This record gives sequence, structure tokens and C-alpha cells, in this order.
Amino acid sequence: MSGKPRISSAHLQAIYRQSRGEFPKECCGFILGEGDDAELVACDNRQDKLHALDPVEHPRTGENGYNIGGKQLLQLVRSFESSRPAKIIYHSHPKVGAYFSEEDTRAAIAAGYACDYLVVDAQERHIGGAKLFRRDGERYVEIAAFDGADI
Repeated sequence: MSGKPRISSAHLQAIYRQSRGEFPKECCGFILGEGDDAELVACDNRQDKLHALDPVEHPRTGENGYNIGGKQLLQLVRSFESSRPAKIIYHSHPKVGAYFSEEDTRAAIAAGYACDYLVVDAQERHIGGAKLFRRDGERYVEIAAFDGADI
């Protein structure tokens, strides 16, 4: 991907509201397309279900991990072969700040999606901000930061 990242204020505020609404769990989703045609797809975090089925294979819970699955994952994957591919995949980090963790890096590299990743700093009473990351070789680097909100 190249060029300046663009995320509308309306989409950012919707992601912030989702982050607060699902706190203390991580929220997740993606943005299809860009500009006026962009569509926000808020997803269900399946991590708790996976953890309950097999805690050894899935040691993380919804409080420190996310998993997009089912029809939402299918929509995400199919988007990369469409005229309106996902440009941003997002998730929140409850209580720990907006950074791209080692687990985020491992999962993103394994998935191989050609998109940026937005991480939201979700705190108990507000959103501390968000950071956008882009792949650079075998790591992800911050390419933009967004102010928080009292949501």
C-alpha cells in the first residue's frame, strides 16, 4: 500500500464508540474501500468462543485478543479480490494503549492481507487515541496517529 492513509472522522468515531461499547473486551472490524465509498464493517470478536472450546490452542480471551470469523471473515477475504478491498483492519487494546504487539505482528504477517491496521487505545472512561500501522518488511510501523475522545 502507498499514499496517505485516510479514515473519515465518522468512521473513527464509530470505531471509538464500538471500542467503548465492547470494553473491557477487544473490538474488531474493517473498512472496505476508501473515500466517500468507504464502508465500516464492525465484527464480532470470536476470541472468547475459541478460548472456551480449546484454551490450550487459544490461550487469549476477548480481553487480550480478537478473532474475526464466519461470514465476516469471508467478506474480508473476498474483498481483496473485489473493486472495494479492505483498506484497514482495526481492533482495540483495552487498558494497555495503542501499539502493534508481537502477537499483532505475527498474526498480520501470517494473514498476509494488503491493508493497514488501526489499533485503538480503549480506557475505562475514554478513548486515549488510535494509531495506524503499515507493514515494512517483517514489522509494522506507525504511519499515523489520531486524537482520542471522551466517549
